[in-house]
Amino acid sequence: MIYLLILFIITFCILFYFFQEQFIFLNGKKLNKNYQYQFLNTFNELFIRTNDDTLINAVHFKLENPKGIILFCHGNKGNLTKWGNRVSYLLDYNYEIIIFDYRNYGKSVGAFNEQKMYQDALQVYQYVNTMYSEDKIVVYGYSIGCTFAAKIAEKYKPKHLILESPFYSLKKAVQKAFFLAPTFLLKYKFKTHSFFKNIQVPITIFQGKNDRVTPIKGAKKLFQLNNNSANSFITLEEATHHNIRTFKLYKQKLQEIL
Repeated sequence: MIYLLILFIITFCILFYFFQEQFIFLNGKKLNKNYQYQFLNTFNELFIRTNDDTLINAVHFKLENPKGIILFCHGNKGNLTKWGNRVSYLLDYNYEIIIFDYRNYGKSVGAFNEQKMYQDALQVYQYVNTMYSEDKIVVYGYSIGCTFAAKIAEKYKPKHLILESPFYSLKKAVQKAFFLAPTFLLKYKFKTHSFFKNIQVPITIFQGKNDRVTPIKGAKKLFQLNNNSANSFITLEEATHHNIRTFKLYKQKLQEIL
């Protein structure tokens, strides 16, 4: 019996290590480069070439007289076919939007690599900065996208950093979801907290109290790492991981920021 248990543990660890990308990056169906996006709002499609010659696919939703632009770092599930529609409500605040797919998502190419994914996000920001000065750029992260958004705000100085349902680190998030997971085998760290203390721009965190994916405890612990008096932590009492944008308080606070 003990040998079967040992065999099971070893097998589980092997599967966890070699297949972890499949539960971390739920990138969905890859898209052909010629795939035509269909969104209700006016947009341009972009391909941003990175330092390692990788092409990152992005969509730029445009307005006639915008106040600025939001660079949106999306969650781990789905590509731009989903997220392009998901973020369109932000246009109502008179900000343009650029949203990009991480490498190996949608039309973006390249293998998953944590450090290169950070560099991709930074280069997308640099591209946005060629069109808008930093005082008109808001960086917005959702879930795993909060890690990339925090990395950008650590490196640069956008107008504001908005984080919706962030996690402290991937290890903490995985431990919460699967308490028996051998997290010492994780190839990806995504330590959002490691960027946080060096961010010098105002930070607003929106967190649902009923979030079971990235619980409020981790978000509060993250928030405490940065003592900027302009920071805000907004708790949505009935919100989950997926519906924060539907709450009146969220809309009011977002209007104040934007």
